[in-house]
Amino acid sequence: MTNAWCDALNINTPSLEQVKHHKNANSFTMLMVALLEKGAPMTLDEVAVRFEQAAVAPATRALQSLKRCRPGRPPIYRTDDYYSIDPHDKDADLWMFRLGLRPPKAPKLSIVKPEPAPLPGIEVPLSIAELDEAWKGANLSQWSSKRLTLAVLEAHGRPMYPQEILAFVTAQTKWSSLDMDPAKFRTRVSPVDILPDGRLTIDTQRGTEMIPVRKAVREKIGSVREAASKQTDPAIFKAHYRAAERRKVAEVLASAKKRRAFLYAFPEKRPESLALLDVDNHELSTFIGEELEAVAALLANFDIIGGMDIRPLLTTLGFDFENVALAELGPPQKTKQINKQGRKLKITTELLIQNTCNISRPLGDKNKLASYLAHGQYTRLRRRLEANVKALYAFYEYGRLHGSVRLRWGFLDERIRAPWSGSFGGELHTLEKIAAERALPLEIIVGNAPGWEDPWSRSQLVFPIGTSWSTTLVDENGYEIDRDEIQRARVAGSFDHQGM
Repeated sequence: MTNAWCDALNINTPSLEQVKHHKNANSFTMLMVALLEKGAPMTLDEVAVRFEQAAVAPATRALQSLKRCRPGRPPIYRTDDYYSIDPHDKDADLWMFRLGLRPPKAPKLSIVKPEPAPLPGIEVPLSIAELDEAWKGANLSQWSSKRLTLAVLEAHGRPMYPQEILAFVTAQTKWSSLDMDPAKFRTRVSPVDILPDGRLTIDTQRGTEMIPVRKAVREKIGSVREAASKQTDPAIFKAHYRAAERRKVAEVLASAKKRRAFLYAFPEKRPESLALLDVDNHELSTFIGEELEAVAALLANFDIIGGMDIRPLLTTLGFDFENVALAELGPPQKTKQINKQGRKLKITTELLIQNTCNISRPLGDKNKLASYLAHGQYTRLRRRLEANVKALYAFYEYGRLHGSVRLRWGFLDERIRAPWSGSFGGELHTLEKIAAERALPLEIIVGNAPGWEDPWSRSQLVFPIGTSWSTTLVDENGYEIDRDEIQRARVAGSFDHQGM
């Protein structure tokens, strides 16, 4: 018997016994494992019994824990009393890695660090390279001025002016107590002589004074090397970062090639009409009454399907969505407390689309839709259904680009993660990387969501400026662009698909 969920995640079928002692095992993650183990929907009662069989916890206590762990959150979803897992959800793949059920996607990078040269014996004079290694960025406030001066003079092998010594030490570290007052070196027992021209030199008659100085410098080098051996080489960090960026770029480019469709159905619970937006073919279709029977066959042509309450909708349409990635465009969060008195704002998809895409009436009046449907005004009905599904698509595109959508109410202006996006940061940063690597500008749409007929008609060019960690987008006149207002973006010249 095949396990479609595990096949989609590219993992072997796990077991609760396998993961119950894992550090990331808790009620929610073990619920995921129980579902993957069975490969079919389960009720919480069934999962609790399986927990007891695996000696995780007695069924009664397990059921209480399962109810408290918010079991219906992504990548798990609920249909009636049954819970299922969405294997196409990014979080599902990430949890498989965290639970040790799949190896890391990136191979471990091994960069061989050359062994440092052995430290010379105490009889060998100090070198400038040794001082660089020992003192760079170190705290030398406990080192005396005499010891610092002797070390610098011996490393340079020549007399030096006090200003030269001070400049050398200051260039190494800002934490030192070096004082070049000549009075410190005019004592009878000082190992530092002052020449007639004001330069300082080592008294060769007191060479034994250098033994503790050399010892102190080389002990410092030893401690620096020991600390460095316990840290990851910066080169490894850079290599991992570059590999991760390459993977993100590949994911964005692959995502752009996926066939996407968006649905808006009315009424929501028992659809009698539906609009279907085909992104790649740039087509809009509407279906009313018996025409809905043809929708399931059409949906088989797509890799990603989005809409509100998308799973119940597809179930009603008779479409098996197990092998398709779904974008749930219902509100990711139901309410938001907006003051200390506990007043809560009800969050709806319509509100989020208004806030995010600047569309005044994104989903229209449901009473009018019901009237159009009841009185056979199908031309008006189709027009409104098409407008609604266009708004859903604009909402999806913003969330995919930014990784989040906007919630604005009075003084409130916050971000809510878009579950259909791969990460909270979205694809905009990756598009900037692609543009920078290809020495191309970005083409963007700012302000309101673009129109459907010609979405790039009011596009403008912007240029990424800055580092890979922090980038600013500026237009052709050098003015900074408000990233939150960007509705669409693509690398200039990449006209092979709609989304980029």
